Amino acid sequence: MAYLYLAIAIISGVAATSAIKASNRFSNPLPSTLVIITYSVVFYCLALVLKSIPVGIAYAVWSGLGIALISPLASQGTGPLTITNPALLDTMHVNRSGDKDLQ
Repeated sequence: MAYLYLAIAIISGVAATSAIKASNRFSNPLPSTLVIITYSVVFYCLALVLKSIPVGIAYAVWSGLGIALISPLASQGTGPLTITNPALLDTMHVNRSGDKDLQ
């Protein structure tokens, strides 16, 4: 059951990260609400996961798969995802802050 909660946390994290830019710095109500709800789901599910999976393993899987899933979404409109594509190089920043404009 813990891995199901981990999968829900990963998918919710990708949805939340994707909605951050659409929220336009939390001035657009629908995407802003989506961000708040989905990040709440992420941390609730992670709390359940940590009851049976060690924190290091849970965090490694959650962050690794989250980055792998958000990378193609971050590259939309910037061309193919290659090693020299700025979208690939900036994926960690997008995943952590959610808004590339705040650099």
